[in-house]
Amino acid sequence: MKITFIGGGNMATALIGGLKKQGFSVAGIQVVEPFAEARERLTETFGVRCTETIDAAALNCEVLVLAVKPQQMKEALAAASGKLTDQLVISIAAGLRLIDIGRWLGGHTRLIRAMPNTPALIGAGITGLYAATTVDREERGIAEKILAAVGRTLWVEDEALMDVVTAVSGSGPAYVFYFIESLQNAGAALGLPLDTARLLAVETFLGAARLADASSDPVSILRERVTSKGGTTAAALDAFAAAGIAAAIAKGVDAATARGRELCDQLGQS
Repeated sequence: MKITFIGGGNMATALIGGLKKQGFSVAGIQVVEPFAEARERLTETFGVRCTETIDAAALNCEVLVLAVKPQQMKEALAAASGKLTDQLVISIAAGLRLIDIGRWLGGHTRLIRAMPNTPALIGAGITGLYAATTVDREERGIAEKILAAVGRTLWVEDEALMDVVTAVSGSGPAYVFYFIESLQNAGAALGLPLDTARLLAVETFLGAARLADASSDPVSILRERVTSKGGTTAAALDAFAAAGIAAAIAKGVDAATARGRELCDQLGQS
């Protein structure tokens, strides 16, 4: 299988590195990347063929991974419009619907939309996937294999839900960092050295996430097991409830989802 990446940024780099670790031959990978520095880095790091623009060799592939910024996608695909045959196209750009990508590619229909998140950079990501109805089971398997190189994968069967996936997991690392930062700063304000407070906050998130992943119980049950009536945890959770933190998180995810849909509409009109 030959794979061509359009765009050689951080996520493409993570995917190439993950595929290489899985034993995929880098001889089958090409990257179209306009910036010379990025091309040199990819060639030196992985030994992949890099080109500045989409040429015939770049389109000689079974899979095309679109890894450029959403605002640059239409321009980036112009050289490929109407030139694809049976290639599977996987877009990892947020805020772009398949109907618009297909239109920019001259009516191509073998399309998959993917939403990885930044923990993919260390192989710990989660990617939501949606496939056009023209994509068969084998092609879905190919997409899974490629995205699984940087973490777990899951499918949604309604493209509208990809905006929710983006709001929960795509943007989610920022929410986690925000809470870690707040927890760290609260500990420091109460007298802990900042590096100690940071270590406690980070390791607590790591451990709690691993525990949730390993357990079949609902997270609400896991939370209750840590919360003794009248204890320190209950006092903190009561304060969170009084401040409306759960409602604020829900409001934030709603806002991110709505913004994702707005971006889809805006970018699709171009």
